[in-house]
Amino acid sequence: MKIAHIITRLILGGAQENTVLSCEGLADLGHELLLISGPTTGPEGSLLERVRRGNYTFVETPALVRAVHPTRDYRAIGALARVLREWQPDFVHTHSSKAGILGRMAARRARVPHIVHTIHGMSFNRTQSAWQRRLYAMLERRCARSTDALVCVADAMREQSLAVGIGRPDQFVTVRSGMETDAFDPSRYDRAAVRQAWGFRDDHVVVATVARLFRNKGYEQLIPIMQRAVKAAPQLRFVWIGDGADRAVYERQLESCGLRQHVCFTGLVAPTEIPKLLAGADMLAHASQWEGLPRAVVQALLMQRAVVSFDIDGAPEVVIPGATGELAPLNALDAFAAALVKLANDATLRSRYGATGRSRYLLEFDHAVMAQRLAQVYEALANKQPVAQLDFTATR
Repeated sequence: MKIAHIITRLILGGAQENTVLSCEGLADLGHELLLISGPTTGPEGSLLERVRRGNYTFVETPALVRAVHPTRDYRAIGALARVLREWQPDFVHTHSSKAGILGRMAARRARVPHIVHTIHGMSFNRTQSAWQRRLYAMLERRCARSTDALVCVADAMREQSLAVGIGRPDQFVTVRSGMETDAFDPSRYDRAAVRQAWGFRDDHVVVATVARLFRNKGYEQLIPIMQRAVKAAPQLRFVWIGDGADRAVYERQLESCGLRQHVCFTGLVAPTEIPKLLAGADMLAHASQWEGLPRAVVQALLMQRAVVSFDIDGAPEVVIPGATGELAPLNALDAFAAALVKLANDATLRSRYGATGRSRYLLEFDHAVMAQRLAQVYEALANKQPVAQLDFTATR
């Protein structure tokens, strides 16, 4: 099959890693792949070097940018349609909000036989204003009418879409976001050496956070949570993995509340470094205000690290209270802090949660499994079969 994937930009992020691994995996299965992206800009880092080494064709479209710009967006639709007409794919598969809308419009204009879109996280969400949510929901409803399959990384994405009239039940299928699970093996890394580099002792309980240092990633909630938790469990220390535009703001806040010496900032790191850094932690805190299914949570569990998360979106599908971690209601800071303290004081419970998470999710989130399932989605569409009938629950 000839398959074209379209995404807005190739920063270091979950949707981007998912898309690149999809292209690599489908190409490994013998399909012909094209990846189209807009310019990759921003402080979050880039996957461009890996993409340019890939076993598929890559095209950058300058008009496809993240910011809404009607004139440029119209040009982007035309530019994408020209590439698709020239390449003549059997399938167009779009990712992310902007590329999802413009890419599907371009695919219709180019008369591509089959159109697929992955919902990595809802384009309208609780962090936006009411008018933004209404606008994006309206656009998603329109695009869904000419979309053959809506792939969700979490069942929650299907439920949230249907609740606001996006798509029909038969269009939806859940395919977990794949990862290079071989790298997430705790036995491969020197935990003590990682912790020593951070300046933490063996008796410290280290809580990792993996997220861009940016609003809505949970740091506004996490800082007061940390204040509460450290009072009850002074052995707690924190490592923030990632970088972003608001780092200086958060450093000042930590300084003002007396927590700066408790926190290590790693700065921007390559995705390949994440397993090693998680090996040095004892658990993961995920306080993001909006997600699809957070990759960092799954990655921590693959590294046998317990997780504390807010109970939102796809998180409850992998953070199972009493099995793999603890959930707190959205923005219930006291409950989140209490969960951190509970795990800080119980190494046996942390170990049990981590072991259960690794055993449950090692196969389900493997990138090769994801590629095989996407190929099955395409094959079902080619054979005019409803994708909702595909059963991918065997590994859950």
